[in-house]
Amino acid sequence: QVQLVESGGGLVQPGGSLRLSCQAAGFSSEFYAIAWFRQVPGKAREGFLCISVNDNVTQIEDFVKGRFALSRDVAKNTVYLQMNSLNPDDTANYYCAADLGRCSLIPRAYRFWGQGTQVTVSS
Repeated sequence: QVQLVESGGGLVQPGGSLRLSCQAAGFSSEFYAIAWFRQVPGKAREGFLCISVNDNVTQIEDFVKGRFALSRDVAKNTVYLQMNSLNPDDTANYYCAADLGRCSLIPRAYRFWGQGTQVTVSS
C-alpha cells in the first residue's frame, strides 16, 4: 500500500526555520517525482517545489526560491523540505505528493498524497 506521511510542522516565529519530512511506505520514493504543496482555508492547493526521479529536474516557485530546499534520503525513503526565513504568509497546511510522472507543480499530476502537516508562522 502506497503511503506518504508528513511530519515536522508546528509553530515558528517569523524568520525561523522548520524541516518537514515526507516518509514513503510501500514504494521507493527515489523512483518517483516528489512535490510539495500548501493550502490555506478557502484557497486552492498550490505547488511550490518538486523534484524528478534521479533529482535532475526541479521546479521551484519564486516565492520560496532561496528560502526552501528539498532533499532526499534514499536509505530512509524520506524526502525533506527545509524551510528558512519563514514569514506569516507561509502559514498553511503542507502536503507532499508523489507519482511516476515528471516533476510538476499541478496537483492533478499526483496520485499519492500525504495527510498534511500544519505550519504556523506567528510571533
